[in-house]
Parts: sequence; C-alpha cells; structure tokens
Amino acid sequence: VQLQASGGGLVQAGDSLRLSCAASGRTLSSYNMGWFRQAPGKEREFVARISWSGYSTYYADSVQGRFTISRDNAKNTVYLQMNSLKPEDTAVYYCAGSNFPADTDVAYNYWGQGTQVTVSS
Repeated sequence: VQLQASGGGLVQAGDSLRLSCAASGRTLSSYNMGWFRQAPGKEREFVARISWSGYSTYYADSVQGRFTISRDNAKNTVYLQMNSLKPEDTAVYYCAGSNFPADTDVAYNYWGQGTQVTVSS
C-alpha cells in the first residue's frame, strides 16, 4: 500500500489543521493506522493510532484532548484533526500502516512521505 500525507502548513499558535493520509494500491481497512511526527534534531515520536475498524483510538499524552484521529475506509483515507496547536507541535508528520495496533514506529510497515506542520508563536 502507498500512503500520501497532505494538509500541513504554517499556522499560528491556537489554530487548527487537518492532515489527510490517502492510500492507494490496497484498501486501508486492512490496517491499523498511526500518525507519527519528527521535529528537527529529535527522534520520531508516536502521535495517535486508530484500529482498522475505527472503533479504537489512542493518543500520546502530549496531544490528548487536542488531536483527533479518524478514518473513512470508503475513501481509503485517515485524518488527523489538530486543534489548539502549539509551537512544540512543529514537526514533519507521517502516516503509517501496521498489521497490529502499536505505539512504536518499528511495528509499522507502510509509511507516507510526511507533511510539514509549522506552528508560530
């Protein structure tokens, strides 16, 4: 499966963005999906994940209550709604697919190319 992330941009603190991750090649409904991010000089970190059905979600403490992951299997797309953005949310955001629900990047086999999110103070 090929993943294409989009929706990043430059926003101010407190603004919102919605990232999208569109899949091609295979149906997304076969996979648990996650979002990760990597800030300059830092390791890639887990942000959120959603089960293949969409019924189960899990978030990193740093984004809990501000970010919402969702999916539309009919559109073969996963979303990350990001509200109340902070400068520390600045990073390249990646979507990824896994056969298992996981919070670590090594469990994910399929990765999108990343989309830059920059939050100014």
